[in-house]
Amino acid sequence: MAAKSEQTRQLVADTALRMFRDIGFEKTTMRAIAAGAGVSVGNAYYYFASKDDLVHELYIQVQAEHAARASQALDGTASLAERLKATLHAGLDVMAPYHRFGADFVATAIRPTSPVNPFSAGSTPAREASLDIFRRTVDGARPAVPKKLRTDLPELLWLCYMGITLFWVYDTSEGQRRTRRLVDGAAPLIARGLALARIPGVSKVLDDVLDLSRSIRD
Repeated sequence: MAAKSEQTRQLVADTALRMFRDIGFEKTTMRAIAAGAGVSVGNAYYYFASKDDLVHELYIQVQAEHAARASQALDGTASLAERLKATLHAGLDVMAPYHRFGADFVATAIRPTSPVNPFSAGSTPAREASLDIFRRTVDGARPAVPKKLRTDLPELLWLCYMGITLFWVYDTSEGQRRTRRLVDGAAPLIARGLALARIPGVSKVLDDVLDLSRSIRD
């Protein structure tokens, strides 16, 4: 019985995500999702109270797929710049089919009380899954990232990724090529900037940045 229930839940989720891709977020109603999945409207609402919950499901699935693609893309890469570039492009590849409703996703996620707000308690599992991707990106870099940066850097890179995602949402260039160029240019700049952490004067500035970052998380 539990297995059948999980299958039905997954069917509803898969149907919703397919409709988000095919016809867009606004045109996808819970009634249409239920019809597409071959279940009653009440059954669809039993598993997902609203479209917000379905967007949250998308968020979780995107992180899982991003992790898988990033792991493959990172294989054989050494420098932080190349590893960061591989991870960011993998994320864009996973999100690409959903670009048409990216703005709707942002409108949903930006509300403080939204279950898909990436900073909310409800999004903790998905956020941690995404942070793990950047932890692996940093931990496998050669030469190694300066030790004092290794703990905080994954979260700072994740925040950069949030900014890149927002840029991608509103990027109307073909294939979002401007976002791809942003990634290709930003990754080596970030890596070079971090390499300066070994210089005493610059190191103090980075210490101040890290202290500020930690203070706003407490």
